[in-house]
Amino acid sequence: MTTTSEDWTARAAALADDIEKAGVPLSAEWRAAVGAVPRHVLVPEFYEQQGNQWRKVSRRQQLLEATYSLKTLVTHVTDGQPTSSSTTPTLMLRMLDWLDVHDGHDVLEIGTGTGYNAALLSARLGDAHVFSVDVEPELVELARQRLAETGYKPTLRAMNGADGMPDHAPFDRIIATCSVPHIPLTWFEQLRTYGLLLADLKLGMNAGNLVLLRRLPDRLEGRFVNRWGSFMSLRPEPAATLDPPAQQERSAGEVRERTTLIEGTPWFDDLVPWFMLHLDGTVQAGATFGVTMDSTLGRPDGTHLVDVDGSWCEVDLRVDGKPRRVRQGGDRNLWDAVENAYTAWAGLRHPGWERLGLTVTADHQTVWVDEPDGHRWPLPEPR
Repeated sequence: MTTTSEDWTARAAALADDIEKAGVPLSAEWRAAVGAVPRHVLVPEFYEQQGNQWRKVSRRQQLLEATYSLKTLVTHVTDGQPTSSSTTPTLMLRMLDWLDVHDGHDVLEIGTGTGYNAALLSARLGDAHVFSVDVEPELVELARQRLAETGYKPTLRAMNGADGMPDHAPFDRIIATCSVPHIPLTWFEQLRTYGLLLADLKLGMNAGNLVLLRRLPDRLEGRFVNRWGSFMSLRPEPAATLDPPAQQERSAGEVRERTTLIEGTPWFDDLVPWFMLHLDGTVQAGATFGVTMDSTLGRPDGTHLVDVDGSWCEVDLRVDGKPRRVRQGGDRNLWDAVENAYTAWAGLRHPGWERLGLTVTADHQTVWVDEPDGHRWPLPEPR
């Protein structure tokens, strides 16, 4: 086991305390796992954003403070864009708690990254029960070396995460630390009956959440979790950059104005109706949004949404509950569709994520409210 002049074990124990203080329940087994893993060995450097640039940070004191904090750390940058990160430990441990692992379980992780999650699983279950894949051969090899340095040797493979690891299937648990617009059927096929799958289902930016599914004989089925989380997208090939969505161009032509009494904007404030807008096809995966700035005061005065067909809307920030001005253009009145989504959400009694579920079979994937035979949307086919 790697040691340093710094007492990393005290830092790791303090990290476990901080995770619990943040509201994440830690069993004795997971607390021991956090305390046993030298995270600084697995994350020996990270990147900080300065303007439009990412700057590598490797100073020892800053590294130790960051790796034993609750921060998410960007750990790999390709062509100026983040391509791998080490997620905040609070989310990682919350997900491992949801996964409900027990002694003897075989676990497949989709998205090796730094290897920290695989190390935690190895500390909890023994590395013979831990399997992890990542699309980047370089990252997998670095994780392999660093895991070995910490005393763990789980089975790692450089391959497309959507393919799972068929030669070691079936698994009792599968955890995906990347987002997907559809659950790959290979994950369904490689999960033991009554096993659990935890994945991040995203149909667009912010449009989706983590979902916990149980493998039944003929389907996967379960509910979205009650806390929102998000991961980088699954990439089918190595060295593919995760470029941010290209800002969509607004259609020129007539600008239509109106007012609205809706107080929020779904892409920032109410992510369930935002998800619903993607489920019914009103908004496409490549839609972009942002804030508009008051050029005189230099501060935000509104927000905007532009869909892939050029239809757009712009709405003023809320001021003292008064009606807000809306401007929209393009072939569709996009804000009208937003209001319709809020109306539909209200008609369903404002469901939170915990009331939404997902059913996956060999033939279809369906999102539902409350029960599988309740209000349903077929999951849009990935483009």
